[in-house]
Amino acid sequence: FLNLLFFSYHIKAQEFIIIQSTTSTRDSGFYDYLLPKFQKKFDIEVRVIAVGTGQAIKNAKNCDADLLLVHHKPSEVEFLKQGFGLYRKEIMYNDYVIIGPKNDPINLRNEKSIKEALKKILLNNFNFITRGDDSGTNKKEKELWKTTGIQPNPKEDRWYIDIGQGMGAALNIAVNKNAYTVSDRASWLNFLNKQNHEIILENNPKLYNFYGLIPINPLRCPNVKKNESKKFIDWISSIEGKQIINNFRIKGKQLFFSVD
Repeated sequence: FLNLLFFSYHIKAQEFIIIQSTTSTRDSGFYDYLLPKFQKKFDIEVRVIAVGTGQAIKNAKNCDADLLLVHHKPSEVEFLKQGFGLYRKEIMYNDYVIIGPKNDPINLRNEKSIKEALKKILLNNFNFITRGDDSGTNKKEKELWKTTGIQPNPKEDRWYIDIGQGMGAALNIAVNKNAYTVSDRASWLNFLNKQNHEIILENNPKLYNFYGLIPINPLRCPNVKKNESKKFIDWISSIEGKQIINNFRIKGKQLFFSVD
């Protein structure tokens, strides 16, 4: 009887779903805050694989996911067009910020548009750190440069430093090289080595950062856990889920805002 009980518990404990996710939601501590609440209510474990958005999408295409949670809408729409996802549910947003030295050597603070601020970096050949890792943040940064009509090339523009690493590394290198960079707000607030750097530009509509949740298509990935994934989507989209998203704080500041 005891062996039977152990076997039943063991089988039940194995119920889980896999989320391929952007790193910003993990590194901010959001999952540590959110997922235990879901597991307690539904007895379903959520296993997160946190990588750059581009890699998360590749992993999901290889059927190593039940859900995809990333933050680059054009890539998400393309993922759906290719038949890998069932639909896209926008669940929350925060924003990107431009980080730089407190003394703001080229006076970006006075620029009213992101386009003009980036042009000023170009004209001054001032150090700028790009992640170069195909993450959602990296994709967003490239879109912002595109508005200037010029895409910097790290092989030719020595001031445009491509590190091929994540957000934490980008921020550390920006601090060490007295450079500017683009960061999601959550990662910056959670970053401990700020030294003489701070937010230089923020609260601009072009810097909004929306997170989409996509269930994987069972026709593409037959082993996907559709029912369990739906429970997670319905829960995080509910009034309870939205309250949990809005209540998450770092140093007293709200990091994510639920979408109505």
